[in-house]
Amino acid sequence: MTEYFYNTRTHQVEEGRSSDWSQLMGPYATRGEAERALEKARARNDAWDAQDEDR
Repeated sequence: MTEYFYNTRTHQVEEGRSSDWSQLMGPYATRGEAERALEKARARNDAWDAQDEDR
């Protein structure tokens, strides 16, 4: 099964783990999920920040 990773240095999606782990987000099941990695991370961070503000 192919895994996809988002490279935070190059801003490209990679098939398989070809770069150093410290530059990768993933694995993701599809290329589309990997392409939206930063968007998903931003949404999660915003949700966590909102929870912190409620406390």
